[in-house]
Amino acid sequence: MAVRLSNNLVGVLNFLTFLLSIPILGGGIWLATRGSTDCEKFLQGPVIALGVFLMVVSLAGLVGACCRVTWLLWVYLLVMFLLIVLLFCFTIFAFVVTNKGAGEAVSGRGYKEYRLGDYSNWLQKRVDNNKNWAKIRSCLMDSKVCKRLGEKNQTFAQFYQDNLSPIQSGCCKPPAECGFTYQNATSWIKTTTNSTNLDCSTWNNDQSTLCYDCQSCKAGVLANIKKDWKKVAIVNIIFLIFLIIVYSVGCCAFRNNRRDNDYHSGWKGGYP
Repeated sequence: MAVRLSNNLVGVLNFLTFLLSIPILGGGIWLATRGSTDCEKFLQGPVIALGVFLMVVSLAGLVGACCRVTWLLWVYLLVMFLLIVLLFCFTIFAFVVTNKGAGEAVSGRGYKEYRLGDYSNWLQKRVDNNKNWAKIRSCLMDSKVCKRLGEKNQTFAQFYQDNLSPIQSGCCKPPAECGFTYQNATSWIKTTTNSTNLDCSTWNNDQSTLCYDCQSCKAGVLANIKKDWKKVAIVNIIFLIFLIIVYSVGCCAFRNNRRDNDYHSGWKGGYP
């Protein structure tokens, strides 16, 4: 009975994974058929791929362990091993590329300023790519983050003491060094400036333009990515430990299958 525990445990874990894959796949299909924004359409491919992957792998593990199909369980373990290696590499990569970059505090203000050059070259190249940035820009506009900031109707003093998010600081207002005159959070009067920052000329009060094409906006996006990737990396470590445990149990189930196959082959050979 103890020998069969590993097979049963692999079967239960993969059955739960199969159930999890159903809403993930359903969500991806919903985005494909009902998604109206570019941001939603951008997410549909990865979500559907993840749902299909989890469904196929969990079925392989479930059938391989419970029905004692050795070759199928071997394929399952191979995929699990590759997944563990890829997840480990991605976790290390995430820590490396997000190691650089931080907001710069501005005297007398509650928010920070963000510069694209402070972040890793790999991340900079991703947002400097016109095709990538067009999708990100569309997502930023769909989120209406700048519109909500403008609707606060803050006074000059309230705005400068506000704890703006990296996206709000980089995309919804011009850089502080431009020295523009404040009207509201997303409307500024351009004044003559000695700053060499190109974002000062890129800024526009048009609510569909603002600073969405500024280097500071791209830096604000990277600041958000850095924070999110740090969280993802920590979750990955926990998930990696879980995968290693499942893989180890799966190896025991695979050994059980081979032992059963050898036993039945021997029994048939001894009693034709």
